[in-house]
Amino acid sequence: MKRVILTAVLCLAMVSLAFAGSLKTYQVTGPVLEVKDDVVVVQKGKEKWEIARDKGTKVTGDLKVGAKVTIEYQMKATAIEVKADKKK
Repeated sequence: MKRVILTAVLCLAMVSLAFAGSLKTYQVTGPVLEVKDDVVVVQKGKEKWEIARDKGTKVTGDLKVGAKVTIEYQMKATAIEVKADKKK
């Protein structure tokens, strides 16, 4: 019985790791302009980047306006709408 449970746990762990690594990770570095519970705004060059965050976002150090940060993030589609071709 212990062997079956151990095998199931190992399989679950391997599947979790496979899916966790399937999204490419990107980075943005710059000073923090704004901090909210669900978003961090960072200045990158002349652009302001809004990066969403939630309770699961790991924060190391004191996250506050003016601090220089490097944020790691991933992009994924939440919805895709395909438009029909226009007839000529």
